[in-house]
Amino acid sequence: MDDAIKPVVDWLRERNPAIEEIPEDLDLIENRLIDSLAFMEFILLLEDLIGRELHLDEIDVNQFRTLRSLTDHFLKR
Repeated sequence: MDDAIKPVVDWLRERNPAIEEIPEDLDLIENRLIDSLAFMEFILLLEDLIGRELHLDEIDVNQFRTLRSLTDHFLKR
């Protein structure tokens, strides 16, 4: 696992303590690891990690579906 995604995994595990491992390609939304109530908090976490604001009208929800997608779209250095 890439170190850049670790804060995201920690955030997800904190909110989903029954989940031990989160596979890179697990759909986080479909599997309810991120729900609609937590989505904005999740966006704020990502903004803190990448150091810039995310404009929701310019992004696709599919970019948030998996750890792999989050890494590819937001956390690659």
